[in-house]
This record gives sequence, structure tokens and C-alpha cells, in this order.
Amino acid sequence: MKHAMGLFKVPFESIKAGRKTVEVRLNDAKRRQVAVGDTIEFTKLPEKEETLKVVVTKLRSYDTFEAMYKEIPFEAFDCEGWTMDEMLDGTYEIYTSEQENEWGALPIYVERM
Repeated sequence: MKHAMGLFKVPFESIKAGRKTVEVRLNDAKRRQVAVGDTIEFTKLPEKEETLKVVVTKLRSYDTFEAMYKEIPFEAFDCEGWTMDEMLDGTYEIYTSEQENEWGALPIYVERM
């Protein structure tokens, strides 16, 4: 199955360069349709002038972003050297704790096509 998602410039470029191999999303209804082997076409935001296709290689759901970050090395997010607080603060700039409580966290392991 094919999916389309937006991605801001820094993480977009990081996946494109092969430094980021795990994309973080809420485990919401849209993301629950994603399966291993599916493709995702990321559109670089805000310009929407460039796309990047990846294949999903692994999925695993977590109740919280913190639980996810405790198990997955920060390097997989291209965040080597970051602290847990920096990881969480960056995530909560995008998602609210209410959304996290409702849906949980979903690391999407990706590989460029």
C-alpha cells in the first residue's frame, strides 16, 4: 500500500541523506494502516516542491514517546548527542501530550527506495 505524509525540511533531508532511519508519528488511525513493506512518499514542507519515497521495514507501537526513545538509539533519529529532554521537547513541539495519551507513539523504520 502507498501512503503520503508531510515532513519538515530537516528530517526530510536527514532521511534523504540516509542518516535518519526511523520516523516518529502518533499511532493514530491513519498510521495504523501502515504495514511493513508499504511505501511512503514524504513531501518536504512547507514548500511541497520535493518528494522522497521510502519503504517501511519495521513498525512497533509504544504507549509513550519516552518509552520509545528509551529503546531506540537516538542515532536512528539522526539525533546523536541529544538528551532525553531534548528529544521529548522536540516531539512535543509537534504533538501534544493529549494526542500521545490517546494514540501512543509509532516509530516507522524506513529505507530509501
